[in-house]
Amino acid sequence: MPRAGLTADRLVAAAAELADEVGFENVTLSALARRFGVKDASLYAHVRNLHDLRTRLALYAGGEMIDEIAAAVAGRAGRDALAAFAGAYRAYALAHPGRYAALQIRLDQSLAADSPAMRRTAEITYGMLRAYGLEEPDLTDAVRLLRSTFHGYCVLEAGGGFNAPRDVQASWEKAVDALHIALENWPRAGKDGRHT
Repeated sequence: MPRAGLTADRLVAAAAELADEVGFENVTLSALARRFGVKDASLYAHVRNLHDLRTRLALYAGGEMIDEIAAAVAGRAGRDALAAFAGAYRAYALAHPGRYAALQIRLDQSLAADSPAMRRTAEITYGMLRAYGLEEPDLTDAVRLLRSTFHGYCVLEAGGGFNAPRDVQASWEKAVDALHIALENWPRAGKDGRHT
């Protein structure tokens, strides 16, 4: 019988807090049970196993992050939208390191396709890039460029990987400017898939 007050949503929210406090890799069912003062077995009425919990956490974090990005880009286009998107992405990654780490796990494709948060992420990201006149397969290539740039920068910054005296914010803004220029001058794929 499920313990009164425990729900899957409460468990996932608590797991998100725990991830930010101790690191995503340290989120376990035992750690979560201790947080609620219950035995591990009490959690199985709400989540199937650790993988299920971590998957739910990734989807939860994805929803939070895209909400912040959507609010930032609303009413913007071009470089302004890109800068707002990038800034919200970076702010979330730095403020919520455990939740951000959860976003990096590989999700089952059918599960991701059924997730409103993942669909919204695709809509907002692709919508911003279509304003640059991009279509497939260039859209996918551009998404990969943005994600790898934002992710790499955030991971390096969070880990103290930028030791030069240059201001980290100034470098970030320069990177966003460079991405904007790259998107405006994107090498277009022809019908044969080759770039022109």
